[in-house]
Amino acid sequence: MYIVIAHRNGNVENVMERKEKNMDKAITDSFKKVGLMILLALCLNGVIFLLKGQELGLQFLAGYLIELSLSIDNLFVFIMIFTSFGLTEHAQHRVLGWGIIGAIVLRFLFIFFGIKLVEMFHWLLYIFGAILIWQGIKMYRSKEEETVDPHDKFVVRLTAKILPMKQEFVGDRFAIRENGKLLFTPLIAVLVLIESSDIIFALDSVPAVFSVSTDLLVVYTSNICAILGLRQLYFVLEHLQERFKYVKYGVATLLCFTGVKMLLGVVGLAISTAISIGIILLVLSGSIIISILLSGKEAKKTEPVQIEGDENGVE
Repeated sequence: MYIVIAHRNGNVENVMERKEKNMDKAITDSFKKVGLMILLALCLNGVIFLLKGQELGLQFLAGYLIELSLSIDNLFVFIMIFTSFGLTEHAQHRVLGWGIIGAIVLRFLFIFFGIKLVEMFHWLLYIFGAILIWQGIKMYRSKEEETVDPHDKFVVRLTAKILPMKQEFVGDRFAIRENGKLLFTPLIAVLVLIESSDIIFALDSVPAVFSVSTDLLVVYTSNICAILGLRQLYFVLEHLQERFKYVKYGVATLLCFTGVKMLLGVVGLAISTAISIGIILLVLSGSIIISILLSGKEAKKTEPVQIEGDENGVE
């Protein structure tokens, strides 16, 4: 009996070990893909340096770093939404893929009309600056326990009322045909929720990039380069979210910094793009390192204490 149980336990441990190895490989591959997307963004940055000059090149780099850091916090919200709806990993990535396509279109509209408004009414930058500082302070004060049920979101309820919808999910499909009638699945409501969330995020991220540039090419390309790497970055954060849970304080600091940078224009002061890049890199890397160190210590404290001698139990 003992030999049979031990054999079964050994099989279970082998399966778990294989799963952990597969997961580690998948996370490593995602890290490589994130690195590749960052490398491609830096290559585009180099092209802008050569064709448009140093100042626009620095503006692109600053805008890219701002958008990338804000995207990290936004992905935590996406993880919470997907988890609450119990979506499979394949369905999550399908929604995220279509969400990114929608974001590319919506961000262009936001940026294009935003720049036109700023060109017409320059004082809007100061309002954006005040909003960013308020959002940063709000993020500092938010508690992890404060969670909102996405099922109660107005967007989800409105989508369910407008579209003929089934009650249950059907794999990763947005719609099916049943008895000759087209029916949407709740996955379409999740997609609409993700898109509406991205619109709200754009109210922070786009004005934040305006703090370093109002050039359409720079603002849009830096946004898109950050957005295109979200799928790979999402997979990393999905499985390592506990290790990055303090990054939000770094993001809050960056929101406050970009807001202050905008408001300094009221008194005729300005922070150079190069200094802005240094501050952004310092805050972002610092918050990641501190988050990893603190979460590592917390994980050690919560590890179960193993009592010696358990392995020499009764045969």
